Amino acid sequence: MFVNRLTCWHTGKPHDHRVPHNLSAAGRPLRVDYDLDRVSTAVSREVIEQREPGVWAWRELLPLPLAAEPVTLGEGGTPLLRAEGLEREIGLGRLWIKDEAVNPTGSFKARGMTTAVSMARHFAATALAVPSAGNAGGALAMYAAAAGLPAHVFMPRDVPLANRLECELAGAKLTLVDGLINDCGARVRAGCQKHGWFDVSTLKEPYRVEGKKTMGLELALQLGWRLPDVILYPTGGGTGLVGMAKAFDELRALGWIRCRNPRFVSVQAAGCCPIVRAFEAGLDEAPLYENASTLAAGLRVPKAVGDFIMLDILRQSHGTAIAVTDDEMIPAARDLTAATGVCAAPEGGACLAALRSLRASGFIQPDDDVVLFNTGTGLKYAEAFAAIPG
Repeated sequence: MFVNRLTCWHTGKPHDHRVPHNLSAAGRPLRVDYDLDRVSTAVSREVIEQREPGVWAWRELLPLPLAAEPVTLGEGGTPLLRAEGLEREIGLGRLWIKDEAVNPTGSFKARGMTTAVSMARHFAATALAVPSAGNAGGALAMYAAAAGLPAHVFMPRDVPLANRLECELAGAKLTLVDGLINDCGARVRAGCQKHGWFDVSTLKEPYRVEGKKTMGLELALQLGWRLPDVILYPTGGGTGLVGMAKAFDELRALGWIRCRNPRFVSVQAAGCCPIVRAFEAGLDEAPLYENASTLAAGLRVPKAVGDFIMLDILRQSHGTAIAVTDDEMIPAARDLTAATGVCAAPEGGACLAALRSLRASGFIQPDDDVVLFNTGTGLKYAEAFAAIPG
């Protein structure tokens, strides 16, 4: 293990990494800090390049002890695809699609759950629980099944049917809640206090973000150890955004990259855009977004525990935050799929709609190297596509 400590992302106070934690003593997310000097002597870029692609190719930069077996379904190693037709349409030199839809369970959530469930099993957790807008619940159900652990998933009652089916097929205990993901979170907290479940909510334990950061590690590797100028990322809880920024910082500290961070763009739905509002208002945290509504289930997160981290990343990288409507993102998801063969979710479509807007405004320039994240498969969103037909 190359972990030094857990550190509160807000106060900087260290916490013991040898015992399980959820939030810090201050009620904020915890960050895994590594002994990067030891990592640099144990592994090199050249060694990574020779390994089979996937989340666990980055073992020295992940929290699970080397002697422990990970709970894995073959996640990570997703393709980075050139979108030449969209380049010509939008007026860009290089546009890449990082397609997370090909992960097990059909979304990027597999990356976080392989690390969270592996660490939970390592710490001898007896049951796991999560609130979910859809894909995270299905991913937890599948990884908990692989680990032989009970899973308790709480979802809004109107979650896409495919997400419910994933949980049921994997044998998870599924509870449908009248409300949004924050209401589901309250049910999880009560269950954890009463039954001793381990909470694997977004950024409420330190390990899902470590799996998500492998998106950034892979991106650097796939681009020849350089970084793009701009990353467009659909933002609900924001673990991927936080994780990628952490990945780039670690790669830079290792000396594996020397370029500055990309300009991060947080893409949200117009019906649920707390980060956009806070960014535009110059706030350090994002107030609860009341009456959140969008067809993109993964973007319907009215309050993120890591909001202050995301806002800092956006500003430090000279990035921005932008909201798009459902009427923009659903047709854009169809366009993305038709132009590239990537089966885009509404969240991926939101990024394409945002890219078009930011190119028109001049925030993105013709010579920028741009990466757009499609975080899940459109096949899980039949109800969303039916609501706004092509």
